[in-house]
Amino acid sequence: MSQYSITTLTMKRSFDVPPAKVFGAWVNAEQMRKWLFTLEGTNKVARNNPEVGGEWEIVDHRGGVDYRAIGTYREIDTPHKLVFTFKMPQFSEDEDTIVVELTETQQGCDMTFTQHINVRYEPNWTEADIQKAVTEYHDGSEHGWNLMFMGLKQLVETGRISYTG
Repeated sequence: MSQYSITTLTMKRSFDVPPAKVFGAWVNAEQMRKWLFTLEGTNKVARNNPEVGGEWEIVDHRGGVDYRAIGTYREIDTPHKLVFTFKMPQFSEDEDTIVVELTETQQGCDMTFTQHINVRYEPNWTEADIQKAVTEYHDGSEHGWNLMFMGLKQLVETGRISYTG
């Protein structure tokens, strides 16, 4: 029987646009398909029902494989806060919780992103094994979100994403 730990990833980003514009990129399916777990050129599905209890889904097709990300909204305070679940069923039935908070600033807004990541492990793992897995999940998630947030920033500030390195 597996057990799990939760690690929390918190990231902050600043945008030179009002909170409503960043909020829109999180909930508008046409904008989501350009940056959230996908790229416009590889996206197969971008579906969203941004209301409490509503579901969202992204399907990205890369290397001949479909990658599906899904979740349910738990809290929506337009344009300040989103709380939703996240899982990729082909890898795990575990659901993470994501909180996105937007605060207006003189230049635009600040985003605080928090992901509560479930890290499943086996009972025979040592504390070192568990810590290694927790670190890998945390760091891997942070790397992925860093890439996505670069696209998000370009999208909301320029209207498009440049895929150059």
